[in-house]
Amino acid sequence: MLNTIRKLMGRADQRRAPWIPSGERVYAVGDIHGRADLFEHLIHTIEQDDAARGRAHTTVVLLGDLIDRGDDSAGVVARARQWGREREVEFIQGNHEEMLLVASKDAEAMRGFLKFGGLETILSYGIDKDTLLAADAEEMQRLMNEAIPQDDFDFLDSFKKMHRVGDYVFVHAGVRPDTPLEHQLGRDCRWIREPFLSHRGDFGAFVVHGHTITPEPDERGNRIGIDTGAFLHGTLTALGLQGTDRWFLTASDNAAGCSEAA
Repeated sequence: MLNTIRKLMGRADQRRAPWIPSGERVYAVGDIHGRADLFEHLIHTIEQDDAARGRAHTTVVLLGDLIDRGDDSAGVVARARQWGREREVEFIQGNHEEMLLVASKDAEAMRGFLKFGGLETILSYGIDKDTLLAADAEEMQRLMNEAIPQDDFDFLDSFKKMHRVGDYVFVHAGVRPDTPLEHQLGRDCRWIREPFLSHRGDFGAFVVHGHTITPEPDERGNRIGIDTGAFLHGTLTALGLQGTDRWFLTASDNAAGCSEAA
């Protein structure tokens, strides 16, 4: 009986390798968090890698949290918008984009937004730090809404909660286990950690996500996390996908590189 149970468990663990449809290639980019310098380096690395691998229908997916914590969120937003005009880019909304959008309409949310990295975002749009910190919540909100162009607000508000290609689903934070992908709540997609991170079962697709920082890409049997802490560790990571192949590209404070994944 015990041997039978082990055989059944072994079969359950044998998942077919997830794949990207023939003729397509995808690059997913982890949380940028205002590091415009690393973002620019990684764009260059992705463009070179894409050209070297030959012709394909290539999509880039930015997994959210373009803003906050780093010192040039305005530059990241501008470069992301430019890149989206130059090639096919899908934009996923992260919890930090959500916090900015909420704070732009609800002054009570301003203090929380500033506490979790929003101060750096607002300063990157040219507001004087002393003036901002001396203001009350309503004045902070007014200063922010005047400094950030409406086009940038609209751009961040247009981001999706998830994007799917073949066997992969791309999302900022993760998904709720045992809930069909089409029924996932946007808040979970932007904020969830547990029970997503510890879940070992099938999510309905292989999940590529950011949100939770790890020093290296977090590869599991049902997901890959690629938030390698651009603002914290100085490393921004992209995952390349084609067919059943995976590889990583990085831009860091030390060097840029490429590594193949199993």
